[in-house]
Amino acid sequence: MTPRPFEFEALPAPNGCKPLIGVTMGDPAGIGAEVIVKALDDPELRALGRFVIFGIDEVLCAAADAAGLRPYWFRVRAGDDLRVDSGVVVVDHEEYAAGFWLSPRPTKEGGRLSLRWIDEAVLAARGGMFDAIVTAPIHKGSWKLAGSRFPGHTEKLADAFKSPRVTMAFVGGGLRVALASAHVGVFELRNRFTIGLVFQPIDLLHEALRNWFGIERPRIAVAGLNPHAGEDGRFGDEEHRIIEPAMQMARNAGIEVEGPFPADTLFVPRNRNGFDGIVAMYHDQGLIPVKLLAFHSAVNITLGLPLVRTSPDHGTAFDIAGSNVADPGSMREAIRLACLLAARALRPAGSDAAPVAGDR
Repeated sequence: MTPRPFEFEALPAPNGCKPLIGVTMGDPAGIGAEVIVKALDDPELRALGRFVIFGIDEVLCAAADAAGLRPYWFRVRAGDDLRVDSGVVVVDHEEYAAGFWLSPRPTKEGGRLSLRWIDEAVLAARGGMFDAIVTAPIHKGSWKLAGSRFPGHTEKLADAFKSPRVTMAFVGGGLRVALASAHVGVFELRNRFTIGLVFQPIDLLHEALRNWFGIERPRIAVAGLNPHAGEDGRFGDEEHRIIEPAMQMARNAGIEVEGPFPADTLFVPRNRNGFDGIVAMYHDQGLIPVKLLAFHSAVNITLGLPLVRTSPDHGTAFDIAGSNVADPGSMREAIRLACLLAARALRPAGSDAAPVAGDR
């Protein structure tokens, strides 16, 4: 059985109201529709929230038909009045049902549509409609063809919500990992590696562990950048010159943080078990252990936004799109995590909400 990222106590929202989750279908030529309909086919998952899917009903129905599933959602046309008391509603952009997605590849149309669905979900969220957003995979090439200046969801959402500080983080396999840098070339990182770059994920991870995961006094471990965490400057001085000052800033702010630790041993269970979260210095340093432990169930979560945003930890997978072989595990966990964190955020401060029980 594929392990879940963490075990939660499913806390109801105030007054028994389930959180309302906006779900964007991603690139219509990818596997987004397939993993969404497979994930939400689970009645136990649907019981955790109410859902609005921004997409194309024809594509979702085709994915359900290929999987042998009966559509379980209501459909409304884009632009119509929307009220969601329970269940799943699809906001259908039927005017785009042109079939271009039947040849899975990066396209301008796919980029334009996936961008539009994000814009609509953000607009609704900024108006107070949604408690969380879950985004299915987009293709960066499609966004580029559509003229987007953003390389991905994280950057676009940061701009849309006017959030000056955002950090990419991942939950899975007993790990909560925040990244100091994400989509930055390894050689380019040397030009961007600053005290602020390292302090930000420590600060935002601490905030998320307290407010979203219910951990009163989080303990955070920080990985080094260089082999053996520099080994007293023999293999680089970034640990002493940049990482340690960033950690001291965090301590001055009341954050319990330790390190920098050699990354090649930090993720060993014996070493990581005493910590509630880890800050990695670059993309692969953090993602390799997460995907090794939870390839089909890891969740991407954006820290620093005014609401919960999660996504599956995979791409559009054009090579298998339309073949009904996509694993919905990561999408299922992304939706599940969004529901549970949103329900916790809806509870008033000082309530009797128990801390999240993680399989540390």
